[in-house]
Amino acid sequence: MKFLAAENGAGSVLVVALVATLMATTLLIAPLMAAHIDSAKAATAADAAALAAADTAVGIVPGAPCTNAARTAQANGASLTGCRVDGLVATVAVSRASGPFAATATATAGPPGTAP
Repeated sequence: MKFLAAENGAGSVLVVALVATLMATTLLIAPLMAAHIDSAKAATAADAAALAAADTAVGIVPGAPCTNAARTAQANGASLTGCRVDGLVATVAVSRASGPFAATATATAGPPGTAP
């Protein structure tokens, strides 16, 4: 029975190693998940800004298409980095900064049947 005494505390070391591994994995995955969420929010802001610009180009909303797109992007937590209106079709690019990363997205909107 003396050989079992040498293994006292081995379970504690394994538990500490397992907890440390789980914490390290969580700390590595959290920024990636935040970047993924910011990417989705940037895509949403780009979609909304493109729709605002297209609505303005069609005449549903008064004003300048790119001005309304910038205002809509800012309301969604992003900044407008590009805006092009070709007839009734609007294409916008937005950027959303979060920490050291910046998520970018582009979107195009216009009336049905007016492909760019």
